[in-house]
Amino acid sequence: MAIESPFLMSDAQFEPNFLNRLMSVCGVEQDRDLAIELGVPTSTVSNWRSRGNIPIKQCIRIAKEKGVSLDWLILGDRVSSEFESLTSPVEGYTPVPIYDIEAAAGDGRLFEVENIETSLYFDTEQLKHDGLDPIKLVGVRVRGDSMDTTLQDGDRVLVDCSSKKPDGVFLLRMDDGLRIKRVQRVAGGAYMLISDNSRYQPEMIKPEEMGGLEIIGECRVRIGRIS
Repeated sequence: MAIESPFLMSDAQFEPNFLNRLMSVCGVEQDRDLAIELGVPTSTVSNWRSRGNIPIKQCIRIAKEKGVSLDWLILGDRVSSEFESLTSPVEGYTPVPIYDIEAAAGDGRLFEVENIETSLYFDTEQLKHDGLDPIKLVGVRVRGDSMDTTLQDGDRVLVDCSSKKPDGVFLLRMDDGLRIKRVQRVAGGAYMLISDNSRYQPEMIKPEEMGGLEIIGECRVRIGRIS
């Protein structure tokens, strides 16, 4: 299913002095000390600073632990009535991290904090109504045209990591690369990997070749342009 406007906020939208307030609340002055306080790598804090990202989960935790306003922590002096559209869904909305497939290629690992581009927020009850466990969801950005017209380059896709049995469209790790392909079971226990773009030929993975294939999860929701 395709969603036209699936999220209420993205991590990369907010007031630039956010990290200074977070450091002040945590009683630290250096990125490395903030990283220790939050339990993340120093490079993650550097990425937040360079990209303008705000880690909502950590903000909620720190606001509760330190007794400060979440509104102020995120927006500072720009707190206004329009912030209600951002903060009101916090309790009822689930953040889904969107990972950078390209950063995880080669010897990289997909589910590393450093590979998170942003987070999108979804109505928790709606996800459950659609049979999706929020805890099992991750997002990835589509790269390339091999899945045209189903998925276009630049689309974001929600991946259900609890669903790994073909048939369907899946996020795969093949040797050192990450791909999104339509996977079908065929006779003899083999898998057929199909690109919806007819320019690309199907690829058969025989049972003895399965060691180089990992099914990460099923692609369940497309977030992209309406064409």
